[in-house]
Amino acid sequence: MRQLLTRSGRRPALAILAAALWLSACTPGALPALGRTSSSGAAAAGTNTASAGGATTQTLGTPFSEVTKVNPGPLPGDLLIADRYNNRLLIVSPAKKILWQYRLPASLDGGEGRRGPDDAFLTPDGTSVITNEEDNHTIVEVSLATRQIVWTYGHPGTPGRAAGYLNTPDDAYRLPNGDTTVADIGNCRILTIAPDGRVVRQYGRTGVCRHDPPFTYSSPNGDTPLPDGGMLVTEIGGSHVVRLDAEGRVVWDLHLPIHYPSDAQLTKDGNILVVSYTNPGTILKVSPQGEVLWKYAPSSGEGRLNKPSLAKELPNGDIAVNDDANHRVVIIDPTTDRIVWQFGVTGVPGDDDTHLNTPDGLDFVPFRIGDALDKNGQP
Repeated sequence: MRQLLTRSGRRPALAILAAALWLSACTPGALPALGRTSSSGAAAAGTNTASAGGATTQTLGTPFSEVTKVNPGPLPGDLLIADRYNNRLLIVSPAKKILWQYRLPASLDGGEGRRGPDDAFLTPDGTSVITNEEDNHTIVEVSLATRQIVWTYGHPGTPGRAAGYLNTPDDAYRLPNGDTTVADIGNCRILTIAPDGRVVRQYGRTGVCRHDPPFTYSSPNGDTPLPDGGMLVTEIGGSHVVRLDAEGRVVWDLHLPIHYPSDAQLTKDGNILVVSYTNPGTILKVSPQGEVLWKYAPSSGEGRLNKPSLAKELPNGDIAVNDDANHRVVIIDPTTDRIVWQFGVTGVPGDDDTHLNTPDGLDFVPFRIGDALDKNGQP
């Protein structure tokens, strides 16, 4: 989620807070499938899921705000992971079983674009996954039920600033009204894109990379939508996180005591959770006044992070983290500062049912999506 503009190995990254209990609602490029197709929602709607381990029976398409129960344990639901250099999206259960996966095709248009999902977030209705491909300069939406690409934006492998182009996009989110927002790092802007590919809103001036919100932003790599219609903007340049209201006005602007902030998220108590994409890595919980409330930064041992890109608060208060260069996703109990769950083998990249290769995005899945897909005949 946060790749410096000259750097290809990092991703910008973070998610509509689909953490179940508090989120209220949550020019096209050369790609051929610009408009979303109806199959995205229709194929999934109304499919029942099985209850397991205390989970509420849900369906694909159930709004996150209606999910009222979660599983016990460190992972109180399932977890969506963007497995960047394996070029796949997967959903993993608390028992570390892969419930669903999708491997992106080599290219969308037969060209030489560099695929690789950077961040990945569920759509507000829970029927699709939105993922940005930093190195490919595109956004892709994949239907969970059909495993089909149903919407795209950008020109594969070709960065640009004109209509329909992106340059190192990060943190693409679907908004409740159907629009999509993305932090366009290389162009130093944040775009809101309608389903037909029109840019309907822009924060920042294209190509003007300096910290002066709400007018300009310095390499923004996070654009987290907030329940009140505002946005949490993370800037690599100068290490800032800025909260905007629904009209784009600055609510507060914090300078963070870390070198490389990535994908700031708002916690349910109104504080900010942000990582430093460094080695060793750091996670901070900061108040809107700038007070550091919690810090996780082991310098050695199994707890040491290596270029974490995103941290999200789960409904139970634990913290899920992409530990990118360690090739794992971990859950940390902030009351003990201990890792209580892990998927992937520390320091060992791989492409199978137990390994990851630079996982760069995650999102909490608050319903039993794996069971729903099983009933659709899509294991």
